[in-house]
Amino acid sequence: MRIGEFSRRAGVSERSLRYYEQQGLLRPARQSSGYRAYQESDLRTVRHIRTLLAAGLNTETIAELLPCMVEDGGRLGPGCAELLPVLRRDRERVDRALADLATARSILDAMIAAPIPVTGAANSACEPVDAPA
Repeated sequence: MRIGEFSRRAGVSERSLRYYEQQGLLRPARQSSGYRAYQESDLRTVRHIRTLLAAGLNTETIAELLPCMVEDGGRLGPGCAELLPVLRRDRERVDRALADLATARSILDAMIAAPIPVTGAANSACEPVDAPA
């Protein structure tokens, strides 16, 4: 099938498909006319790519992992123990990012909860700001 139909069936944009191909994640066959010819198996590959992207992995890591990933009962997992250190490394990166976001939220919560000083003269640097609805 050609890229337009495949894009619809895969639920991703044609631009994403071209990007996956550019990154070496997807390798559709080429017709003699140069058009991409996707196979049913490419749908599974795109589904795996989307799962790994949703897990926060970058395309370089996905290129490393993808050939060794297996699907078991609709669940994607490593096909060998050698992938576990890579997956654990990325989970630790996500944990650090979550901790950083929790810190940022705490700081914002403290700012929001801080009392606004009441003074006789308005602060000239403060302009009324319309709060989003």
